[in-house]
Amino acid sequence: MGKLIRLAVTFFQIGLLSIGGGYAIIPMIQEQVVERFSWVSQKTFTDIITISQMTPGPLAVNTSTFIGIQIAGIPGAVLATFGCVISGISISAFLYRLFQRFQKSEYIMELLSGLKAASLGLIISAAVTILLLSFTGTSVISEIRTADWTAAAIFLCSLFVLRKWKLNPIAVMIGTGIVGLCVSMI
Repeated sequence: MGKLIRLAVTFFQIGLLSIGGGYAIIPMIQEQVVERFSWVSQKTFTDIITISQMTPGPLAVNTSTFIGIQIAGIPGAVLATFGCVISGISISAFLYRLFQRFQKSEYIMELLSGLKAASLGLIISAAVTILLLSFTGTSVISEIRTADWTAAAIFLCSLFVLRKWKLNPIAVMIGTGIVGLCVSMI
């Protein structure tokens, strides 16, 4: 299968199974593009996730676009993005019609409760993956001993500042970037 077709099919599958949104799908994207196909390195994947979080738009779409560019340039970006988005659009249209028809059904409400629980689990998994990638450069929990404790301290301080004083997140990001740069020069 050609690289472009494999890219489109892979991101179609990712989009098809992205219950819970962008953060919940990070582990699946990582498993496909880093571990299964080795399209990008773990470090590059971490950088792509970081950039995807800072750019406007949904995380899964931004990530698929950036990975598509890394793998096959502009055609790769277009196909990966299309694959990621078209499945979600199709599912949303189908579910909209289904919920309109059965909105009073208690079976549908129970199904939604189960999906919410699965979504929460996926989001927690994504949060752990992001923290591990940020502090260890890998998503393997046993590598916690190699964590960058300076980065963890900067993260905890910025989290405290954001929660305590409700500062502008962009200002905090710029400040933590400057602190990280200064610490790396020491």
